[in-house]
Amino acid sequence: MSSLSRRGLLLAPLALAACSSVPLIGTSEAPTAPVPPDAPPSGPRPAPKPPRIGLALGGGAARGFAHIGVIQVLEEHGIGVDLVAGTSAGSLVAALYASGKNGKEMQALAEGMDEGAITDWAFPGRGLIRGEALARYVRERTGNKTIEQMSLPLGILATDLADGSGVLFRSGDTGTAVRASSAVPAVFQPVKIGGREFVDGGLVAPVPVRQARQMGAELVIAVDISSPPEDKPLGDAMRMLLQTFAIMSRSINSYELREADVVMRPQLAGIGSADFSARRRSIQAGREAALALLPTLRQRIAAKTR
Repeated sequence: MSSLSRRGLLLAPLALAACSSVPLIGTSEAPTAPVPPDAPPSGPRPAPKPPRIGLALGGGAARGFAHIGVIQVLEEHGIGVDLVAGTSAGSLVAALYASGKNGKEMQALAEGMDEGAITDWAFPGRGLIRGEALARYVRERTGNKTIEQMSLPLGILATDLADGSGVLFRSGDTGTAVRASSAVPAVFQPVKIGGREFVDGGLVAPVPVRQARQMGAELVIAVDISSPPEDKPLGDAMRMLLQTFAIMSRSINSYELREADVVMRPQLAGIGSADFSARRRSIQAGREAALALLPTLRQRIAAKTR
């Protein structure tokens, strides 16, 4: 074999290898096109999700009518509440609100309320008032709904008399829970639930801010209606007791209210805890407090909307 023939045999595999790496014209094989980046999803973007709003209503006996004014303003300005927690007087308003009553309906109830209808004297005993009349009033006005049957998630705070712990009732008889939450020691008799005795929730949280957080609130509106201590308290036993509660509430609230996003303090000067004659003034004070903080509240909601 000639050297030329041998050289051809050696070069043939190299030529075939080179040809195999180049696509042939007219064949189905073609250079792979670069993959474009993922296109943005088509269609409208999901609407921003507002935070879950919790309303924490504090204790203050007859001053609790101010809570109704706050709720009215929230409703009128389209600010929806997702859950509500209440202490003492706040638990009564919270129960009515959670049952489906709006601000106007609650004002009508407040203006028509007979103080005697929620007072059942029990002297002598462990308290001046039994509290069953209050429980019955709550049951009647909420359609006998249990706590878990309410239109809004409802939490009612009371204090375990045995160990001083706060207990947030999320189920069970609404009237009994409100009665327990409102059982000011020495004024109302303690309330027995499940073998334990309970008294006023204000002993552990005058405004249940932490409890509203526990229920899932991402933004908490706290309404503080507590009475400030008197400069010169009178000497009778009842006023001394109320003065003690006022001092204690102020101390606890200084810590509790730090956890709230917005704190509303209706101006209730001159309206005492036992003053049921100032219902309209209290409701108006609640309205004014809510209106004053409405811009701040909207800012807080916008900041937490995602």
